[in-house]
Amino acid sequence: MGQKNDLKAWLYLAPALILLLAFMVYPLFDVLFYSFEENYSFLHTYTGIGFGNYIYVLSNANFIKSVINTLLIVIITVPLSTIIAILLAVALNSIKPLRNIFQTIFFLPYVTNTIALGLVFMIIFNYDQSQMGLMNSILSFFHINPIDWVGIEGPYWAKLLVLCSYVIWVVMPFKVIVLVGALQGVKKDYYNAARIDGASRTKIFFKITLPMISPMISYLVITGFIGAFKEYNDAVALFGTDLNAYEMNTMVGYIYQTLYGSGGYPSYASAAAIILFAIIMTITFINLLVSKKHVYYN
Repeated sequence: MGQKNDLKAWLYLAPALILLLAFMVYPLFDVLFYSFEENYSFLHTYTGIGFGNYIYVLSNANFIKSVINTLLIVIITVPLSTIIAILLAVALNSIKPLRNIFQTIFFLPYVTNTIALGLVFMIIFNYDQSQMGLMNSILSFFHINPIDWVGIEGPYWAKLLVLCSYVIWVVMPFKVIVLVGALQGVKKDYYNAARIDGASRTKIFFKITLPMISPMISYLVITGFIGAFKEYNDAVALFGTDLNAYEMNTMVGYIYQTLYGSGGYPSYASAAAIILFAIIMTITFINLLVSKKHVYYN
């Protein structure tokens, strides 16, 4: 009887496993093989097997710049977006009237087209003197010279600030909705007992609220790191496809441009993709180890 049930279980799982093998496992190994085929391109076959692709990618100035940009995006956006989302979720959860309306408003950017949001940000940070954007208008009001926030000649820190702000704006709705759901699942008995004991709001927040929603926070941090390392669409929405000219390329952008650019070099792109995969796996593994010690699952 047990063997029959096992066979049924494998039959039910078979379609999902086949799709998983066909569209995830096989492409991963295929990319791994490509990454060792030196100088392979769409125009000619590889010249040998080795680590030449990795040496080329790791010594390429555009790749190094894309790694720096990606790391800065990760370091800035993941902690900030998580902290802001927690504060907004707590505020929304404490509002009784019109709570659903406010949640809907906060969720709107998540379902809005990325390019449309990028155009809005470009208008806000516009440098053109004839049609100055909101940010430069505010700076002019305080007698500060306008800044070319998203222009090709603009300062690097300004473009990075706009991109990070845009990324935080895009990911915020999902994080807020998830955390609001987690907060609504916390038992009220804990709060009532804490108030009877005379605990302050700050103590309740750090001793009850954060520990009880820590599994969701851990989930959002891990997925946030993965999403930030795969950042590309938001940069294109702000600066266009020639990200190298703006010095705002990301690791995923470098992979796309190497694969579909002049000549097309899937071997170099595959090596860069494997490096990105290794970084994401390492960060995810570290996050999982940390979550085991600091996340409250009971």
